[in-house]
Parts: sequence; structure tokens; C-alpha cells
Amino acid sequence: MSEKIYIGRRKTSVARLSLKSGSGKIEVNGKDYLSYFPAGVNAEDVATPLKLTDSEGKYDITVNVTGGGTTGQAEATRLAISRAMVDIDPEMKPRLKAEGFMTRDPRMVERKKYGRPKARKRFQFSKR
Repeated sequence: MSEKIYIGRRKTSVARLSLKSGSGKIEVNGKDYLSYFPAGVNAEDVATPLKLTDSEGKYDITVNVTGGGTTGQAEATRLAISRAMVDIDPEMKPRLKAEGFMTRDPRMVERKKYGRPKARKRFQFSKR
């Protein structure tokens, strides 16, 4: 049987995660997550679902994340980890849901419209 892949998304970022029992190492795109997400807030975001479910140090997590910026990638990874934790133990879901970790953030960048410089911005109007 092949390993199960968990997916998390945020804006244009997609995180694919595989998980196995181990020493608690989190690897993102071949690097340790603390060095991949140098901003402390993003690294903290990634580890929070594990702290909330008392799973720190129990699983080795390998993440492949593409697209978007660092914050979007961190939040996509957080969603993937949360989904994996719920798959392991469904009783963790209410705790993660209360923190908002089980919700896929639907906000995306609005597309640019023709005849305008950006999605909503308009060119300067001159009456005369």
C-alpha cells in the first residue's frame, strides 16, 4: 500500500504532505521547516496543529510546497498537517476546527479586467 498524501491550499500555494511515525522532524522542500520559513510567525504556524493535538515529536513530516509566497505556503502546510492529524485521530477535529485550522481560506486574488490597469483600479478620469 502506498503512503497517503494530504493536501493543503492557500491562495496559489499547494502543500503535499506525507507523514510517518518518527522523531518529529518536519522537512519542507528538502529543508528543515525552521530554515525554510525564516520568519518566526510562519514557522510557528506550521507547528501549531501538532502542539494543539499533543503530537510533537511523534511523526516525521515531509512536505512539498509550491506556488505563492512564504505566508501562503506556511498556511497551506498548516492545513495539510491539520487534515493529517484528523485522519489519524478524528477526535482531534473539534479542537482544530475551533482554532480555524480545518477551514480552507477561499480568498483568492481577483482577476484583472480589460480596459483597466488592475482588477478594480481605473485610469484617471478627465472631464475636460
